[in-house]
Amino acid sequence: MEKVAHKELSYKITGLLFKTHKELDRFRNEKQYADYFEELLKQAGIKYVREYKFEDQQYGQGRVRCICDFIIDDKVILEFKAKNFITKEDYYQTKRYLITLNLQLAIIVNFRQVRLAPKRVLNSNFLKNI
Repeated sequence: MEKVAHKELSYKITGLLFKTHKELDRFRNEKQYADYFEELLKQAGIKYVREYKFEDQQYGQGRVRCICDFIIDDKVILEFKAKNFITKEDYYQTKRYLITLNLQLAIIVNFRQVRLAPKRVLNSNFLKNI
């Protein structure tokens, strides 16, 4: 069993994220980062789905429509942010996406930071559902 979830794919994704941040700097909006990143994915020949829409059943709230920014190679959820800092709500949102879609790994990236620091989020329920 791998000790690092999707190690090679994560490495490629992270490299493209750093390139995006270097080229666009830190004062753009999420859509601009996503557009540029999508072009890099195409150039690299990496399979992806952008703005994947799905519904999630939340306790006491009924069905909620969710949109994750990218799903890379049917394995990794990628969430883009362009704000001062990542909040608990951002983390919980990403965790909910992982559990609902039964994927193992997500990466949250905040392009507003001076130094890019992608955050890996793991689905602890993933192995139980195989």
